[in-house]
Amino acid sequence: MTTHTSASDDSPRQPRGAADAFASSFATSYAGVIAFLAVANEGSFSRAGDRLGIGRSAVSRNVQKLEAQLDARLFHRTTRSTSMTREGELFYENCRPGVERIVRALDDMRELRNGPPRGHLRVKSAPGFGRHVIAPLLRRFRSRYPDITVELLLDERPADFASDRIDVAFRDGKLEDSEVVARQLIPMQMIVCAAPTYIESHGLPRAIDDLDGHESIAFRMASGRIKDWAFKVDGVAQKRRNLASHIFNDLDLILEAVTQGQGIAQLPGYLVCEAVRDGRLRACLSQYAPEDGGHYLCYLSRKHLPARIRVFADYVTEEVRALDLDCLTVNTLVSEP
Repeated sequence: MTTHTSASDDSPRQPRGAADAFASSFATSYAGVIAFLAVANEGSFSRAGDRLGIGRSAVSRNVQKLEAQLDARLFHRTTRSTSMTREGELFYENCRPGVERIVRALDDMRELRNGPPRGHLRVKSAPGFGRHVIAPLLRRFRSRYPDITVELLLDERPADFASDRIDVAFRDGKLEDSEVVARQLIPMQMIVCAAPTYIESHGLPRAIDDLDGHESIAFRMASGRIKDWAFKVDGVAQKRRNLASHIFNDLDLILEAVTQGQGIAQLPGYLVCEAVRDGRLRACLSQYAPEDGGHYLCYLSRKHLPARIRVFADYVTEEVRALDLDCLTVNTLVSEP
């Protein structure tokens, strides 16, 4: 009878008995080293047992197994005292740096989770939102948490938390990723606006179809596509792509062009609110404002959240929500009579 083997069987495998022996040897060595270090530090098998939360006899057995593996006596034991042999002193000196690094690593992890916030934060945001909303908040955050350094990366592309090593990301619109914790900061308002100099020559559109007669300024996304303008008409979402007289891949350039009277554009509320309030821009078509998608602060998990991420998320949420970025009001949205 012919026996068939799969391709995965071609690779060499460690015999089961050898693997079990290795696992057993490693477990014995690990327990023995821990017991040995406890006895060396405490100077007593009994006190070492108390320190480890196990009995004196268990400490003794683990040390004896380690001595058998090493084929060396590590302690001089008498009824009154315990001291290390020369071999024990040498083994202790070799083990101590590694153990100290492990203890320090454990302490660092506990401190990152429960201690004073510290460490480095990698934060990613779309350029417009990051430049105008997030960046102005960082100085006060650093003064409050001087042991946290912040690296703000501006990029239109969605954050890849794993490959980009991102701690916190700011995103626009509703999210479908169940692995991402998303906290809405403020509504995402999209405002159609133009400068008074443009309005003097072209007027303002009263309806969406009136946009055909206007000089539109468009935004090219990181994907290469021209971003559609979004509206809501009679409760139904609509998207529209106007024939653009200017196209930019940066919202600040669009804002500058609109302010200079070069055309009309649909821009995020956080970017134009100040200009609308002080009269440098006038907004229109508020009755067709699209459904709010929201500006979100995102991170990967609620479990084991480092203190630096927790305090940054809380700080930004509080500060951004306190900003007056609501443009969809009767006083700021006007139409040409």
